[in-house]
Amino acid sequence: NNGFIFFVNHDGPIHVTTISNNSSHILTKSRAMLATTLMRSLARQRSSLQGLTVSRYCLSTASVVDSSSIAGDHKVLHSPVTRFTEDEEMTRDAARQWAQQDLKPIVRDMDNECKLRPKIIQNLFDLGFMGMEIEEEYGGSEMSFTSACLVVEEISRVDPSVAILVDIHNTLTNNAVRFWGSPCLKEKWLPRLAQDAASSFALSEAGSGSDAFSLKTTATKDDGSSSSYRINGTKLWISNAPEAGVFLVFANAEPEKGYKGITAFMVDATTEGITIGKPEKKLGLRASATCPVTFDDVKVDEQDVLGEVGEGYKYCINILNEGRIGIAAQQIGIAKGCFDIAMPYLQERKQFGTAIGDFQGMQHQYAQIATEVHAAEVMTYNACRLKEAGLPFIKEASMVKLYSSQVAERAASKSIEWLGGIGFTQDLLAEKFYRDCKVGSIYEGTSNIQLQTIAKLIQTEYK
Repeated sequence: NNGFIFFVNHDGPIHVTTISNNSSHILTKSRAMLATTLMRSLARQRSSLQGLTVSRYCLSTASVVDSSSIAGDHKVLHSPVTRFTEDEEMTRDAARQWAQQDLKPIVRDMDNECKLRPKIIQNLFDLGFMGMEIEEEYGGSEMSFTSACLVVEEISRVDPSVAILVDIHNTLTNNAVRFWGSPCLKEKWLPRLAQDAASSFALSEAGSGSDAFSLKTTATKDDGSSSSYRINGTKLWISNAPEAGVFLVFANAEPEKGYKGITAFMVDATTEGITIGKPEKKLGLRASATCPVTFDDVKVDEQDVLGEVGEGYKYCINILNEGRIGIAAQQIGIAKGCFDIAMPYLQERKQFGTAIGDFQGMQHQYAQIATEVHAAEVMTYNACRLKEAGLPFIKEASMVKLYSSQVAERAASKSIEWLGGIGFTQDLLAEKFYRDCKVGSIYEGTSNIQLQTIAKLIQTEYK
C-alpha cells in the first residue's frame, strides 16, 4: 500500500524511502525524474541487492523482472504494449480510484444538469491530470503520452463527458503549445494549462467539418499596428467552451493563400469580443458542453501566434493524429465501463435456476466482445508507443480510432441486451454509455475520414 522512491548513491548502498498514498502525485513526479538514473544504477549494482534475484531487466517498463518468471535463458528485449511502467500504473490506479470514489456518485446528476461540476474540474487539476505531459518546470506532471491515455480510459469507464475534457486538453492544446509554442507562449500558458486553465480546441465551423481547411474565420492585421491581429468568425461544436480559460483558435491570416494562410492563436477566454453561445442539446456526453463561439473583432498580440504564421494547418493535422489515439482510449473506457456494469449482473441474475452468464449463448457473446475490446486496447497502446518512439503512427492512429468506436458501440448495445429491461432504464449507467459512445465515430475525424486516411497510406505502401 506504499509507494517507493529509490535514492541511488553510485558509490554506496541503495536507500529506500516509503511515501504514503496521500502523496501519490508527488511520488509520481519523483519517479518520473529518477526512473532513468534508477535503472542505470540497478544495472551497476545488481550484485549488491541482497535478498533479490535479479537477472533480467525490462527496460521499456522500467521494472525489474525476477528470473524465476522467465522460462529458459531468454532475454527480455521488449515488453508487451499492455504492460506499463510503474509510473503509468500508479497514474492509472490514481485515476481509477478517483473516478470510482469521487466522480461516479455525481455522474447521473451532471448528465441530467448538462453541466460539469466545478469541483470535478478542480480535482482534475489538483491530481495532475490536466498537465500530464507538461514539463515539471512549468508545473506539469511530466508523464508519458501513454499515461495521459490511461487517465482518459479510466475516467471514461465512469464518465466519458469528463474524460473528453482531459483528452482535448492534454492531447491537443497542451501538446500543441509544447511542440510549437514560442518560449514566451510556453511561459505564459503551460503553467496555467497545468494548474488552472482548461482549454478548448476551436477549429470546426458551419461550413468546415471534415473539410476543416475551408474555414472562414479570419485574423487580419490590426489597423495602425503591425504587432496585433483582429479575429472575426464563428466556431461551432466547441467542446468545454464554458469552462475554457483559453481557446486554441484556427483562423486564416492570409486568405489569399488559401489553407496555407491558416494560423493558430492562443486566445485568452476573457478577451473582449468573445461570445459563447447556448450549449447544444445532445444525445450523449451531455455534461460536456458543446457550444458555438463567436469572435467579434477579438484583438490578439502577435506573441499569441502558435508557431509560425501560415503553418496552422500543419499543426492541426499533426495534433489531431495524436488526438485520435486519445479518443480511442475514451472508447475503450466506455466499452470496459459497460462490462463493469453487465458482468456482475450476468453472474447474479438467475433464470431457470442458472446464472444467465453461464448459458453458452451468453458466454459466446461476452467472450466475443471481450476479444474485440482487447484487440482495440492492444492497437491503442501500440499506437501510443509508436508515437512516443518517434515512429510513424498516423495509419495506426486512424485504425484504432475507427475500430475502437465500432467496438464501443457493440459493447454498449450488447450490454443493454444482457441487462434486459433494467438496462433500458436510467437505474444503471449502461444507457448513458450507449448514448455517449455514438460520437466516437464522428468527432476528431469521422469514420469515413479514417478509412480514407488508412486507404491512402496503404496505397503508398504498395507503390
